[in-house]
Amino acid sequence: MGVPAFYRWLAEKYPLIVSDVVEEEAVEIEGIKIPVDTSKPNPNDLEYDNLYLDMNGIIHPCFHPEDRPSPTTFEEVFQCMFDYIDRLFVMVRPRKLLYMAIDGVAPRAKMNQQRSRRFRSAKDASDAAAEEEKLREEFEREGRKLPPKIDSQVFDSNVITPGTEFMGVLSIALQYYVHLRLNHDVGWKNIKVILSDANVPGEGEHKIMSYIRLQRNIPGFDPNTRHCLYGLDADLIMLGLATHEVHFSILREVVFTPGQQDKCFLCGQMGHMAADCEGKAKKRAGEFDEKGDGFVKKPYQFLHIWILREYLEFEMRIPNPPFEIDLERIVDDFIFICFFVGNDFLPHMPTLEIREGAINLLMAVYKKEFRSLDGYLTDGCKVLILTLILDFGMPPNLKRVEQFIQAIGSFEDKIFQKRTRLHQRQAERIKGDKARKRRMDDAAPTVQPESLVPVERFSGSRLASAPVPSPFQPSDGVGSAPHQKARRLSSGSSIGAAIVDVENSLEPDENENKEELKTKLKELIREKSDAFNSDTHEEDKVKLGEPGWRERYYEEKFSVTTIEEMERIRKDVVLKYTEGLCWVMHYYMEGVCSWQWFYPYHYAPFASDLKDLGELDIKFELGTPFKPFNQLLGVFPAASSHALPERYRTLMTDPNSPIIDFYPTDFEVDMNGKRYSWQGIAKLPFIDERRLLEAVSEVEFTLTDEEKRRNSRMCDMLFIATSHRLAELIFSLDNHCRQLSARERIDLKVQIKPELSDGMNGYLTPCSGETHPPIFRSPMEGMEDILANQVICCIYRLPDVHSHITRPPPGVIFPKKIVNIGDLKPPPPLWHEDNGRRPMHNNNYNNNHYNNNNNHYNNNQGRQNPPGSLSGLHLGDAAHRLVTNSLQTRTDRHGYQAADGHHQQHHHGHGYNQPPYAPQVSYQYGGYNAPPHGVQDYAPPQSRQPPYQSRGGYQPRGSSGRFPSDPYPVQSRGGGHHRDNRGGRGYSGGYNQHQQQQQHWDGQGGEEHYNNQRGYGGGQHHRQQGGDRNRRGGGSHHHHDQGPRHHRY
Repeated sequence: MGVPAFYRWLAEKYPLIVSDVVEEEAVEIEGIKIPVDTSKPNPNDLEYDNLYLDMNGIIHPCFHPEDRPSPTTFEEVFQCMFDYIDRLFVMVRPRKLLYMAIDGVAPRAKMNQQRSRRFRSAKDASDAAAEEEKLREEFEREGRKLPPKIDSQVFDSNVITPGTEFMGVLSIALQYYVHLRLNHDVGWKNIKVILSDANVPGEGEHKIMSYIRLQRNIPGFDPNTRHCLYGLDADLIMLGLATHEVHFSILREVVFTPGQQDKCFLCGQMGHMAADCEGKAKKRAGEFDEKGDGFVKKPYQFLHIWILREYLEFEMRIPNPPFEIDLERIVDDFIFICFFVGNDFLPHMPTLEIREGAINLLMAVYKKEFRSLDGYLTDGCKVLILTLILDFGMPPNLKRVEQFIQAIGSFEDKIFQKRTRLHQRQAERIKGDKARKRRMDDAAPTVQPESLVPVERFSGSRLASAPVPSPFQPSDGVGSAPHQKARRLSSGSSIGAAIVDVENSLEPDENENKEELKTKLKELIREKSDAFNSDTHEEDKVKLGEPGWRERYYEEKFSVTTIEEMERIRKDVVLKYTEGLCWVMHYYMEGVCSWQWFYPYHYAPFASDLKDLGELDIKFELGTPFKPFNQLLGVFPAASSHALPERYRTLMTDPNSPIIDFYPTDFEVDMNGKRYSWQGIAKLPFIDERRLLEAVSEVEFTLTDEEKRRNSRMCDMLFIATSHRLAELIFSLDNHCRQLSARERIDLKVQIKPELSDGMNGYLTPCSGETHPPIFRSPMEGMEDILANQVICCIYRLPDVHSHITRPPPGVIFPKKIVNIGDLKPPPPLWHEDNGRRPMHNNNYNNNHYNNNNNHYNNNQGRQNPPGSLSGLHLGDAAHRLVTNSLQTRTDRHGYQAADGHHQQHHHGHGYNQPPYAPQVSYQYGGYNAPPHGVQDYAPPQSRQPPYQSRGGYQPRGSSGRFPSDPYPVQSRGGGHHRDNRGGRGYSGGYNQHQQQQQHWDGQGGEEHYNNQRGYGGGQHHRQQGGDRNRRGGGSHHHHDQGPRHHRY
């Protein structure tokens, strides 16, 4: 589910759900790398049975890896993926199953979003190429050499779509990887591996969910199976909840910018904070031929679903419920109401923004309205369908949803009015900042001191010398290194100039110029995407919050001209949006209910528009998925036509093509009140399925056999070692099928005995290739063939479809509960009711006390700085050191950064350590945010003490990345870092900083503001201790020999 900032919101609100992954690293002995023995116990004190990989969350990062140079060939991408999977496997160490799921053809409802993303990607790539060409010309005029452009197979990331040649070759490469590990890695010997490649329809994460759902509640299934799912999408959390499997964890990378936590805001260097800054010159990576790759390895975290369930049990407690509350139904309702904040299948509802506390509002309204709803919003995959009505075949009753969403809609005026005020305020502030910066730039000298750029950037120039040496003192070998050919000298009143001996003049550094070009290009693109940088700022014609906003919205967004037309469109929009809510709920709980359904508008209705829902007639037809090439035609822009067969390309590029209107070269992007262009809505024409299929029928006969294979629908592949207990059944099946025809082989299937497969159910079918090839040849140059292969393969089919039971299965053993009522944060004020004012408290209590905003005071010093930050005399001392040691110079074209530091410092005056919110009379301590019935009220700030909870003799290593006396409970886990020590997710400004900084338009400015705070990630640096090593993988070339070793069906 595409919910920006949802993971961050969840982990901030419920910090105990997240734990840092403990990684073992391979060791190197006498130049030989010894891999980790994954057959040994997991160092995280958790043993998992099944590991599921949403492979698109691996493929995309491997196109732009952070631990090695960008790949230029498919083979380099594959090697990066192998290393990626190895690392995940070492973390989790599954004992029964590894399931790798690549996105196949998606439902039509998702294709609209895929189409928008790919068209935007192509447009962005075209714009970036034009800007890069301009920069290259500028560098050339200045005599600065750049390395030539390198031809790349991976120049277009749109090829990560089912049906392309890349996805076909990727399947073969992953088959080779699985054979390699099952043959040679002791930790893989006893597991099963399922590979669901791009020819198997369905999104990767939903193929995984179908597998989990259909294994449950049938004979042989172990109700205490421990699942771990890796992926980058926030919707994985909701999908994990929807399985109602208790022992479930999500594995993902820590959400932060690598290295930013330990970066000094004064000098921009790593390894120290501003309080310890000495202002020394920055050393360039590799400047002194030092060893090390210079890349930062991202840490990982587990998000535990069973702990999230504990939080929800407290958070969603209903005061004075009319009947006994069922937690499982509450969990399903929580999943459903979160759909209103965003998902991949429906456009964003203008009423709700997650950065405006939308989920807090949804939860508060749900608890307030629950008694009058007289029941739950959902029943499994059914939205508000009463059993009595279903039994008589009557249409679904959506009255409860209508009552709930109408309660949300009652706040629309206040939400829109506040959003408009903050929007205007932020626009004025940012424009003022930009004007001040321009004035500073105009007044600045042509040569400015800058400690961040070595003098070699000016190599080749002949600058005037002066007789007086500068006070710059070489440190740590800087002055004596061979690259230090020049020294800074001061001359009279000038700041300084560099002299370079003619005989020692350096050639321009091409690689450094290349890096600078990349940096400048990123800055240019970001500036151009910022609406505040545009001289022709898009006028807001809707003016939400002002009288008549509803009529103006439908007039501008849906092009209606009369009241009658507006009412007709509004009713259809409400129908389609409500259909979408039902479709999404079914998708999460049971799977696809219609492959052809999609939402046919670019915009969503208002919450208050969702009325008369009980009169709607909602029905779905299952249909069939698109073929891969048809999906490519439906989602690709013409710029990506190179990934399709030749005759298909002409449908996208020939002016006489019957569907050429599907592929506009330029299209409108409606900013829709957003700040950055990538947040806007691409107003592309919707695909007419009938016309597309008619056009395809004229060219499909031209496909080659290989293209037909790429365009076909296939099944999952199962791989095991010959020593596995299932091997005998597979060999027997293979022998039985040798005399059968191809058609008979397809229809044959044998049921799996769960006692032979560690509890896995389903069916086996013989594969079309060899079940047990004696030699598996490498598809990549530089990697060896697998001789004496001991791995077998067959086709795996899921168990028969049965209803998903939305509760834990009988026999499940629940983990010991660790969440207490004191672990919940006090409910924040509702965003639209918060006026942003902060009452000043008397400084009459010390740092052992706290308030709702986690700010700390004492009698003598007033507000205290968060860890790693400084102010007053300390700030002055650090600045003095910086100036004293920073007399190197560079011209403006290299990008002077001091203004950025000033900008960050300046804005911390607004809310960084502000006093807490004043409680709102209407909702803070009553109504929607009333404390749960029967639970003690929160004590006032002056009397509360941090609830430390001992669980195993653990000593905390610091605060949670917020303030020194953060009141979150200390949760011991037998060693390692404190679980709240996550500065990368938490912000230095404390929890209510998230509320206060909503002045930033659309929440985006607030997000950047957090990331740039001088104390950002106060506790994060603990995580990076130990120095992760990076694994490097060499690239190689693809081998096109695809003989019988490649298993396919």
